[in-house]
Amino acid sequence: MHSPPVPPRHPTSLEAHGDIRVDDWYWLRERDNPEVRRYLEEENRWAEVAMAPTATLREALFEEIRGRIQETDVGPPVGHGPWWYYARTVEGLQYPIHCRRRRAAPEEPAAAALANPSPEEVVLDENALAEGHDYFRLGALDLSPDHTVAAFSTDFEGDEVYTMRFRGLATGADLPDSIPGTYYGTAWSADGTTLFYTTLDAAMRPWRVYRHRLGSPADADVLVYQEDDDHFHVGVALTRSREWVLIGMGSMVTSEVRVVPASEPDAEARVVVPRRHGVEYDLDHQGDRFLLVTNDEAENFRLVEAPVEDPSRENWREVVAHRTGVRLLGVDAFADHLVLHERAEALTRLRIMPSADGDVHTIEQPEPVHTASPGANPEFGTDTFRFHYTSLVTPDQAVDYGMNNRSRTVVKQQPVPGYEPELYRTERQWATADDGTAVPISLVCRADRRPGGPAVLYGYGAYEHSIDPRFSALRLGLLDRGFAYAIAHVRGGGELGRRWYEHGKLLCKRNTFTDFVACAEHLVATGVTTPGGLVARGGSAGGLLMGAVANLAPDLFTAIVAEVPFVDCLTTILDESLPLTVIEWEEWGNPVADPAVYDYMKSYAPYDNVETKGYPAMLVRAGLNDPRVGFWEPAKWVAKLRSMKTDENLIVLKTDLGAGHAGPSGRYDAWRDEAYVLAFVLSAAGAARP
Repeated sequence: MHSPPVPPRHPTSLEAHGDIRVDDWYWLRERDNPEVRRYLEEENRWAEVAMAPTATLREALFEEIRGRIQETDVGPPVGHGPWWYYARTVEGLQYPIHCRRRRAAPEEPAAAALANPSPEEVVLDENALAEGHDYFRLGALDLSPDHTVAAFSTDFEGDEVYTMRFRGLATGADLPDSIPGTYYGTAWSADGTTLFYTTLDAAMRPWRVYRHRLGSPADADVLVYQEDDDHFHVGVALTRSREWVLIGMGSMVTSEVRVVPASEPDAEARVVVPRRHGVEYDLDHQGDRFLLVTNDEAENFRLVEAPVEDPSRENWREVVAHRTGVRLLGVDAFADHLVLHERAEALTRLRIMPSADGDVHTIEQPEPVHTASPGANPEFGTDTFRFHYTSLVTPDQAVDYGMNNRSRTVVKQQPVPGYEPELYRTERQWATADDGTAVPISLVCRADRRPGGPAVLYGYGAYEHSIDPRFSALRLGLLDRGFAYAIAHVRGGGELGRRWYEHGKLLCKRNTFTDFVACAEHLVATGVTTPGGLVARGGSAGGLLMGAVANLAPDLFTAIVAEVPFVDCLTTILDESLPLTVIEWEEWGNPVADPAVYDYMKSYAPYDNVETKGYPAMLVRAGLNDPRVGFWEPAKWVAKLRSMKTDENLIVLKTDLGAGHAGPSGRYDAWRDEAYVLAFVLSAAGAARP
């Protein structure tokens, strides 16, 4: 095969608001059409041919990645009741093994847990579950209150539809109970006889909460709540106090929580605060009060408390007021402390608030550019808080923090064989957007790197999701070959508070794209890199970003990596029958009802704005079973790009025919997948040495 396949054109007219768009490749969405499958397979064969010159490099990169990871390893133990729980990996095995040991004493520190003499018990071996399947993903893993039963769910397709099962931990045998068609989120009743879970509607929207009594058939499960508003999805969880089952309903801009006493699983779910459009709140519990993190009269959110018996709004009392420069992300409630999760100056931070005296202090961190995030903290009556610390040069640390004495114990640091952190440096830079807005950039490279070398610029910029600076052993191969790696913290993310998000969505969405271009221009103008060495990378909504900047500023990049890219966004958001479309209207706008939104989305939608001009080399990834971004979006985009571009730059489309949005599931498969991407990046930037 000497050239890429050319899918036939079957023009389809798409009309909205008097405007007609002609889509030559609309037919590629027909998943059950044999011609579609044949075309995707031909593209994969072409990808093998196109990427064949990188085969040696890919293998070298895979071995480098493997050499930077301690394949047989044990994760940080987490105390829960009489047990230490942890996951471990074994060289040659794709998936973790979930284990536990009995605590030697209630006060035993986590750092000593794995050295105690109690025998290891295997709770769940993901490798055994995955045997015989090309794809495997574990969804739930939730232990009953008495630690005798594990509820767990599995997905063998990548479509994020799970089957829930139950394992008796005394025998290691599965119970007869099996519940197909479940989604994320579980909660046990206090007596361990009942499990709450969620299911999906035809549009892949989690919309129902059921309760299952152990030993009963799935068709006898009781419907606890059904959300009929298509804008909302539902979730279920248990408070750390284990006193309340939380049923949360949320759209992109509005939320509501209902509660069921964990000790009374058959009780009717009651509303904490009724939903009001544009008002969001999350809930935790401590003693006789609920704690609500809410944007009610607080753009960047505030913390209020409300009595459990009557949490209505008139009974609220403010605990932490709104602050202009600080986004309150959430609160973790313990018996005697609150932990506030915050974001300020494009960084995360954690603050401890004792319940008794309110003497709040911030957990100090050792580096100016870092990420600190809550870890697993299942116990309510503890004065130790587990969090994770990392930066672009510091591997992940699991830290136990004494909330009373402010002690800091590193329980586990991610081992990285051969890694010498002093050889690398990280910094924060700022680009200036078209409207004068300062846009933060997190950057890492080798300390001895010369200016003007190649670079990767990563971006996302949607859903208020922040791409925080974290260490990755997988990128060391780039850094050691002279690359800089940068994260563009563009508007649409949440790095600088709620307003940063608001100014990158709906009719402000173009700010996301122009911010990314500004970051690229900054890296070039300051001599970090050149257009001939700059590669852009993003996935999902970040893939939409890649498509948009390819149209806006193709000459700024030598190559673009777009993974499961949401590039045909206008057609998708117009189609109410597709998964998640209605929910997405509050993020992107509703082009069905509003001609102004239609026109605005059409002005930036990557697929609709492909032009007759030169484009960078591209690697485009898709997943046949992807429930979030249809595989046809990247397939159509590639077909249109190839038909219109005026250059000879390579465009590779690679579709995973047995996975979904997250790509391959096993760790070795994921490493090979990343080596494939890195080989493309290195080759495109002219740095392709083994």
